[in-house]
Amino acid sequence: MAGTGSRGRDVVVGAGPNGLAAAITLARAGRRVLVLEAEETVGGGARSEQLTLPGFVHDVCSAVHPLAVASPFFRTLDLAGQGLRWSYPPAPLAHPLDGGIAVVLERSVEATAAALGPDAAAYRRLLGPLVAGWSGLDRELLGPPRLPRRPLLLARFGRQALRSAAGLATGMFTGERARALLAGLAGHSMLPLDRSPSAGFALVLGVLAHVVGWPLPRGGSQRLADALTSLLLELGGEVATGRRVESLADLPRADAAILDVTPRQLLAIAGNRLPAGYRRRLERYRYGPGAFKVDWALDGPVPWAAPECARAGTVHLGGTLAEIAAAEEAVSGGRHPQRPYVLVAQPSSFDASRAPAGKHTLWG
Repeated sequence: MAGTGSRGRDVVVGAGPNGLAAAITLARAGRRVLVLEAEETVGGGARSEQLTLPGFVHDVCSAVHPLAVASPFFRTLDLAGQGLRWSYPPAPLAHPLDGGIAVVLERSVEATAAALGPDAAAYRRLLGPLVAGWSGLDRELLGPPRLPRRPLLLARFGRQALRSAAGLATGMFTGERARALLAGLAGHSMLPLDRSPSAGFALVLGVLAHVVGWPLPRGGSQRLADALTSLLLELGGEVATGRRVESLADLPRADAAILDVTPRQLLAIAGNRLPAGYRRRLERYRYGPGAFKVDWALDGPVPWAAPECARAGTVHLGGTLAEIAAAEEAVSGGRHPQRPYVLVAQPSSFDASRAPAGKHTLWG
């Protein structure tokens, strides 16, 4: 939002990854930037704390970050120079099914397809071209809208991505293993699986698993936020924590203010400065379903019935396509499913700094 004051000074409200990225962009352009954060630590959804027992590091919200590694913007930043390191599990994802078996999404398209039986060729046809052409898709899908550099490849992606996940899974695959794998990926969308474009979420996450993996920041998600903050400070920016902004009057004088907040927060902070039509749209904004997270401090690794789950940083607990679809449909309708779809991350299996020796953490 435009403001008044000394030229060259901007304020960003919110020190999550998006707010910090905006501040870094301004600082790189020569602007003086101040970031205000209500909490006592930076990071927003990328924070880590000792939530259970001393010595156990848990991610407060986000845990696994393929988009951080794949982001065209983040790739322009030397976050390694700010101390950020990544842990790459041997397999990005495992999806257990009844009977002590699991479908594993490997880094290799071929290795993943080989375990899908009758759907091996279909999996290669669906994911192979997108993985091979990712360098021509990444900026189209993860960057601002613009004329595509590879319109035919983008059209190929869009033709499948705009479908529902259930429609794509049943249209492409005949076996339960491949269908369940796709359903688990689509579950990240928090959409009913019969709704478009839930297939698009599945495709992007599946492609990223093959192209960059599903890595975890070594030491916790907080390390990603800390690296961004360190870079901003190096560029001359400032960060002030414990500074809750409740109205525009709380902001120091600046040329511009960027509010990295939710629609309700934006209405509370700046509602009287917004056009009436935009205000009404914000008031009608419907938030997605809530999520409930549990953190465990464990005496040892999870004794999975399917041992291949131990190789994966992320495990999708949801069962078959039909079972995941039923769970997501219940949540969308405001009901609690009897068998919810659960995302699980086991970071300490691949990052010893997350727990005392011999112990483990689990995020679900």
